[in-house]
Amino acid sequence: MGIASPGVGSNLDINAIISSLMQAEARPLLLLDQKEAVFQAQLSGYGSLKGAISSFQSAVKDLSTSSKYQNIFATPSDLTKYTASADTTAVPGSYALETTTLATQQKLVATGQANATDSIGTGTLTFDFGTISGGTLTSGKYTGASFATNGSGIKTVIIDSTNDSLSGIRDAINAAAIGVTATIIDDGTASPKRLSLTSDTLGLANSIKISVSGDAALDTLIAHDPAATQNLTQTVTATDAAFTVDGVSITKSTNTVTDVIQGVTLNLLDATTSAITLTVSQDKETVKTSVEKFVSEFNSITAIIDNLTLVDPDTEQGGLLQGDTSASSINTRIKRVVTSALTALTGSLTSLTDIGVSFQTDGTLSVDSTKLQTAIDTNYDELAGLFVAQGKPTDSLVKYVSATDDTTPGSYAVNITTLATRGTTVGSAAAGLTITTGVDDTIIITVDDASATITLAAGTYASASTLAAEVQSKINGSSTFSDAGISVTVSESAGVLTITSDGYGSSSKVDVTGGNGETNLVGVSSINTNGLNVAGTINGGAATGFGQFLTVSTGNDAEGLKIQITGGATGSRGTVEYTEGYAYQLEALTSEILDISTGSIVTRTNGINARIEDITEDREDINARLVTVEARYRQQFSALDILLSEFSTTSNFLTQQLDALAKIPKSGTK
Repeated sequence: MGIASPGVGSNLDINAIISSLMQAEARPLLLLDQKEAVFQAQLSGYGSLKGAISSFQSAVKDLSTSSKYQNIFATPSDLTKYTASADTTAVPGSYALETTTLATQQKLVATGQANATDSIGTGTLTFDFGTISGGTLTSGKYTGASFATNGSGIKTVIIDSTNDSLSGIRDAINAAAIGVTATIIDDGTASPKRLSLTSDTLGLANSIKISVSGDAALDTLIAHDPAATQNLTQTVTATDAAFTVDGVSITKSTNTVTDVIQGVTLNLLDATTSAITLTVSQDKETVKTSVEKFVSEFNSITAIIDNLTLVDPDTEQGGLLQGDTSASSINTRIKRVVTSALTALTGSLTSLTDIGVSFQTDGTLSVDSTKLQTAIDTNYDELAGLFVAQGKPTDSLVKYVSATDDTTPGSYAVNITTLATRGTTVGSAAAGLTITTGVDDTIIITVDDASATITLAAGTYASASTLAAEVQSKINGSSTFSDAGISVTVSESAGVLTITSDGYGSSSKVDVTGGNGETNLVGVSSINTNGLNVAGTINGGAATGFGQFLTVSTGNDAEGLKIQITGGATGSRGTVEYTEGYAYQLEALTSEILDISTGSIVTRTNGINARIEDITEDREDINARLVTVEARYRQQFSALDILLSEFSTTSNFLTQQLDALAKIPKSGTK
């Protein structure tokens, strides 16, 4: 029979002995814990490194965007008189603006009615828009004036028994969307309800003329001809905006002016009594701040990598990534970019030292603010080249568009054999100027790869140019075309219309294929010509043309370079100098390092996590083995305990027997 409690029989502390033995057996677990702690520390270190690189990437990305160097401010000295904005084509400078009058829209009002729901009469309202000239204006009525249509087309509104009241007329005009807004004003008199009409378009050439065909009461209420009978009263006169820019007199039909100062949009708000200064300037301060941030972030990431990979001389403690070649390699690669020369760059600024950014003895960067400001003030146009990827053509009609990772910095010759053209259709006869509803007011037209039916406004147009404007407006206003980014330009010569797609290349085409107005508009045999793609070579190698865009094919240092030929002639078109600035290179490098699939950080951390998983498996194996070892020890010591107990029993028995023998009297002893 075995002993229930280990050591009871032998008086040995078997549990303590086994515990000591198992501690020795478990020492490999301690080594695994130490290894895992090291790996976890490395993961923490890479987390810090990743955060630092991400912050640095944001700084270099800010500098690598070309548009950052093209920001233009347009600042008026008095924002109550006008506001302004500028795009990248604006030229820095100072301008003096004086506004005499703002553009206004004509407003007309009818005589009062007792209420807005009484029936007035039925008929057809015909609206025309144009310019009122000459004569005198007294109490809202013209005497001796003339009216000239602007050719935008006649608009009609039908008044029948369902809408023949004042409110019905208002609603019918608004529903027709003819360029006039109708409202009813209550003036508080005995006949308070007055129909008010406002031209939707500003400007002198958008005054209203209304003819009425129908009941006399409707005619008496609303018929209005500035050169004849005027049943409406003009309460606001249509005017053009009149202003000067640097002493040059200008008139516009709108208060939003986009075509006076290159790249600048003016929003006229009020007349002025003296010149208001407009300052157009480049956003240099933001660029300077970004350069300073770049230096700060570079120093920050350098310090973090040093702390992670080097031994602290004060504490003599190594960083979390000491001896980790991947982390050290990242630091080396970043510094290699910053210290490399931009050999393809020409001009006054070719290195960071040219703008006051240089290395110090401790490996950090410093900024000479004075030198940086001087470079910005004197060579701002060259500053972008230090940081962005850019192409600089020598021909003003050649535009750099983009490049790829396969494009090698360098200067590449451009030669054009075919210029891009646009698709056109040219009428075979002069267009008819009278358009009649349901008779010749529609055309079916295909532009590029889209087709739509266009309905022209009925009426007799003043000239072929005004009809051309109507055709262009209706085509470009079609959602079929506008949603696809398709538009046309319509012109005329000797009354013959030419419709030209605004797109270039082999996909550019125009074709009037039907509609009741086809013959009236373009004749019976219009001539269609499809567009051509640009063709030529870059750096002597084949390039693929699409529209105005030319892209270098494979097998060439300029591979992936894309340019736009906006005009000019065939033959040699100069060169395109392609460079990759520091920020562009660093953004590409940091993107590669941080790539979630193949980046060096994810590759290294995946490796560390794999080692941790191996340790977990090893720990499980060791723990399983320890269970077996402990069971074996307990079995062995249990057997030993029994054996020792048996020895002890035998020993006690023998002792008793010997003691008994010792008490037996010897022979012959009395």
